[in-house]
Amino acid sequence: MSRDGFAVRTMRRREVEVAVDWAAQEGWNPGNHDAEAFYAADPEGFFIAELDGEPIGSVSVVNYSATFAFAGLYILKPEYRNRGYGSRLFAAGMAHAGDRNIGGDGVLAMQEKYRTRSGFTLAYRNIRFEGAGGGNEPEGPVDIAGVPFEPLAAYDARHFPASRPRFLAAWVRQEGACGRAVLGEDGDVAGYGVIRRCRHGYKIGPLFADTPEIAGEIFLALSAQASSGPVYLDVPEPNAAAVALAQRQGMVPVFETARIYTKAVPDLPLDEVFGVTSFELG
Repeated sequence: MSRDGFAVRTMRRREVEVAVDWAAQEGWNPGNHDAEAFYAADPEGFFIAELDGEPIGSVSVVNYSATFAFAGLYILKPEYRNRGYGSRLFAAGMAHAGDRNIGGDGVLAMQEKYRTRSGFTLAYRNIRFEGAGGGNEPEGPVDIAGVPFEPLAAYDARHFPASRPRFLAAWVRQEGACGRAVLGEDGDVAGYGVIRRCRHGYKIGPLFADTPEIAGEIFLALSAQASSGPVYLDVPEPNAAAVALAQRQGMVPVFETARIYTKAVPDLPLDEVFGVTSFELG
């Protein structure tokens, strides 16, 4: 602890729930059971700031591999902002990533601060779309529970900057979540998606697919699970087919983030990324 009573330490498992609750208060609408899957990704990657023993802020910097990390859950209680605590908290979290390329989803208004503070540069925008759930489930997609995990994890790794089997296993099996996949004639995964209950409505994420047609089938299969409340889909703006899918389903944009990286933008098939997994962990 510093002489002014400020300290940053690694969170305990139950404290991740506190950070997720703070995210809900900020209007970020996290999933009801996100904390367990988040923590599984990197138990050492969640940090809490305390002032004289009182929790006042959080940040996560999850190390997915030896070369890639993702930052999120950066929150400081309003009454402690603009007093230097946020910078010290953020620096402590970033130190956990070492020399890795760090990704994040930041609000557009904070881009200059992210650039000057930690060297983040803008890659592209992500757009959150909101629409109505319900409808009939098409016959093509299958329950993800029946898909072997190894090919599912391999498909996921093609669409994310690092392999993330620990996170993925917890994500697809979390309470209240439902997953659908489309398999090719050879049995290979050609697309998959997950929908989960959130503080308000449901979120679909991720939604990865080889083609826009497969993405549309999976979207309808997942949306059919949400007969009550709105459905949200976070779309990378460079994927014009993903934007068109959301618009075709009558969804409207309600929020935007900037996808940022400290090093080179990962070489991913963005034309196959129709829905981001989460703004907090990528």
